Amino acid sequence: MNALEITQKLISYPTITPKECGIFEYIKSLFPAFKTLECEKNGVKNLFLYRIFNPPKEHAEEKHAKENTKPLHFCFAGHIDVVPPGNNWQSDPFKPIIKEGFLYGRGAQDMKGGVGAFLSASLQFNPKTPFLLSVLLTSDEEGPGIFGTKLMLEKLKEKDLLPHMAIVAEPTCEKVLGDSIKIGRRGSINGKLILKGVQGHVAYPQKCQNPIDTLASVLPLISGVHLDNGDECFDPSKLVITNLHAGLGANNVTPGSVEIAFNARHSLKTTKESLKEYLEKVLKDLPYTLELESSSSPFITASYSKLTSVLQENILKTCRTTPLLNTKGGTSDARFFSAHGIEVVEFGAINDRIHAVDERVSLKELELLEKVFLGVLEGLSEK
Repeated sequence: MNALEITQKLISYPTITPKECGIFEYIKSLFPAFKTLECEKNGVKNLFLYRIFNPPKEHAEEKHAKENTKPLHFCFAGHIDVVPPGNNWQSDPFKPIIKEGFLYGRGAQDMKGGVGAFLSASLQFNPKTPFLLSVLLTSDEEGPGIFGTKLMLEKLKEKDLLPHMAIVAEPTCEKVLGDSIKIGRRGSINGKLILKGVQGHVAYPQKCQNPIDTLASVLPLISGVHLDNGDECFDPSKLVITNLHAGLGANNVTPGSVEIAFNARHSLKTTKESLKEYLEKVLKDLPYTLELESSSSPFITASYSKLTSVLQENILKTCRTTPLLNTKGGTSDARFFSAHGIEVVEFGAINDRIHAVDERVSLKELELLEKVFLGVLEGLSEK
């Protein structure tokens, strides 16, 4: 089956996070020669398919996997869950239609198109050398993600089945297929700052201590400030205020405190500890409480890595486009691979309609994406 046929079938499953809706049974039916591992926790389902091609005859598959001379293990990864479709679609979001060269349906770009392309490429792959190919899929990437890819990788580590390399087929391209590869992601730190004051009557300001006045004096050092200068891979880390709250809603009462919620998307140069030190310096001698939580760590895969190079070569060959390497955007499941020391990049469809009404992917994109992924497999197996 080609990428279009598989993607059409995938879209027909209404897999709104974390529902799996039986889609894994369909995917497993495509790969009868692959072994399977499944994991379910708190309503989240995960599927891992794997096959060792051309294992040495003197070793059984399980024994060979434990040898020091393991074959290269490459993994295609992604999620089959989608966000709710919302209203005002021109057609049923879970009944894919083809119109004017595009396939419409929820998940067409994010990311059932990418999954369909790498599943099709995997079906066509037939290496001549030892090679371990796997597919990791989860039903919870759009949600909390606690029991999805992260949990499955922990299970794979226990079984000594962690891949050496992985491509996460997130929709990374901006205008044309092949214009962008994500070789890393920024980290994310969430924070809550409470500046304390003394509540009172507005007519007696001398008896009050308005924390909003206090905030005004330090706000230029908090809101929108760059925490570092960035580098060739990352933009400068930036602190962004996301919410402010103060007061009781009464016009004649000054607030006793003001609460500031913020987020910092950061490079490798900034950490939770360095952010804490910066804020402590800015807020010195002020009454406050501070909470910081790191929701994801930054990571980078070298631009000269084997995986990045092979992917670039195949994009140029297939799409006639030289991809830009970047780390922009939000967090993704790629960070969980990086945390295990796995060489990982992200590449997939154009992302101009992700999470939007009438989400779509072009038929040409699916065709080219399938060719790129197959080319990557063949390139890695030959090197």
